[in-house]
Amino acid sequence: MPVRYLLDTNVASYVIKGNLPRVRERLMRVPMAEVGVSVITEAELRFGVARKPGASRLAVAVEEFLLRVEILAWDSAAAKSYAALRSALELAGRPMGNFDMMIAAQALAAEAVLVTHDQVFRHVKHLTLEDWTKVR
Repeated sequence: MPVRYLLDTNVASYVIKGNLPRVRERLMRVPMAEVGVSVITEAELRFGVARKPGASRLAVAVEEFLLRVEILAWDSAAAKSYAALRSALELAGRPMGNFDMMIAAQALAAEAVLVTHDQVFRHVKHLTLEDWTKVR
């Protein structure tokens, strides 16, 4: 089953840390086979753990999370989507961080809903967004 929901790094962190219970509650209503993260998010989560070598509980929580979600590899389709997205954003004068742009491009390429609380993604045309931090 393809990934339907791609969690951005902040939402993945909310799930791992449990600091926004409504995000976990919403996740529980979705089949885990439909949930994924970009390999970019995996890298950012692992970097967060590497910055805190004494945080063994965090390291275990990140590993357990990564075992339960599909990790989408960066591929040619994502690269093509990134090139088009970056060009469009630059022409529109709407800067975006490179990692955010890569995650958005990967969501577009995978035709997945990007789950995020970050408003910067609203500038990406044709990107379907959901904010699980808000009460529905």
